[in-house]
Amino acid sequence: MTQLGNMRRAQSSQTDTGAAIAEVLTGLAPADLALVVLFVGDGHDLPRIEEALAELPDSVQVMGCTTAGEIGKGGYLDHSITALGLPRNLFRVAVGYVASLRNFDPERARAMAFDLRAGLTFSTADWATEVAFLLTDGLSLMEDQLVWTLSEALGQSPLVGGSAGDGLRFGQTFVLVERRFRTDAAVLAVLRTPCTVTAFRFDHLEPTAQRMVVTQADPAQRLVIEINGMPAGPEYARILGKDPSQLSPFIFAANPVVSKVGDTHHVLAIQRVEPDGTLRFFSAIERGLVLRLAQSTDLVAHLDRALNGLRVGGTAPDILACDCILRRLEAENTQTARAVSEVLDRHGVTGFNTYGEQFNMVHVNQTFTGLAFYPPNSGDDLATYGGE
Repeated sequence: MTQLGNMRRAQSSQTDTGAAIAEVLTGLAPADLALVVLFVGDGHDLPRIEEALAELPDSVQVMGCTTAGEIGKGGYLDHSITALGLPRNLFRVAVGYVASLRNFDPERARAMAFDLRAGLTFSTADWATEVAFLLTDGLSLMEDQLVWTLSEALGQSPLVGGSAGDGLRFGQTFVLVERRFRTDAAVLAVLRTPCTVTAFRFDHLEPTAQRMVVTQADPAQRLVIEINGMPAGPEYARILGKDPSQLSPFIFAANPVVSKVGDTHHVLAIQRVEPDGTLRFFSAIERGLVLRLAQSTDLVAHLDRALNGLRVGGTAPDILACDCILRRLEAENTQTARAVSEVLDRHGVTGFNTYGEQFNMVHVNQTFTGLAFYPPNSGDDLATYGGE
């Protein structure tokens, strides 16, 4: 177990799932925890984890998901089970879920979020902070609609989340709901705490002047069929000066596209090129959208600077983070993954590599998004916090 400022963190890299989850739960000492957030790496036996979680006291709530990589002590992890525990003396937690995402019912999702907030009636002037954390099936194609609906229902409470992963297979992802792993679902935790909490989102990308227009798309499937009136994959490759056969996850990670509105940009990351040359995106895409090619700045320096910026008055927060898998792929391709891991470790980050990130009302990609938890009574210092 690692004791962070207000949290507990535990992890195991044992390949045997039974031994790994036992090590994690022993390390967390969960009896006095309000919530356990579990990130499960590739290759683990999910039913075996369910069996172990069934032994937890009813007072301990659990949520989690499968990943495209984990973040814990040591930075980037693979094939691990990593967990963060929120103690009951500092958190009141209500957890709910949305089933059948492919038949998404906004009214039911909205009602669920309202009910969770209503269940957190414990509130005093010292327990005024409310935030929400969301984990969702990363292959459901429904994150955009889901996050808009939930954020609207939560009102002024910040919403942060991540899309579950499946390594780099993009085959099937799972979220942990009521101690069971489910597909086609999302799980939402609403937290009430006396701690000060800051929701953050940043990326290290800069839009260039190179523009392209989506001239044919299938929004429901997140497919771009044509760019600039030409087949999407070959046209994107031409803009990059590459042969279409060279397109790969590493190329997409290094050459993202963004939608720019005023001074704000949203990354619209490409997942893969289909056999027919269409481009499948991680997030919503539509005909007529103007895209700009983006270029990377120094990923390591930017991450260190941004995480240092979350320190307030000398206090380093506990950080729960959703880090896009494309950022990790870029780090691996540029041989900076070890340096990124050192930064994550130094700042005590816990989290996972995602197929997408959610921030308030938007579903985004290729960002580092999360919640920074500060000790109670740190609000005065945070009044001057500017962020990254």
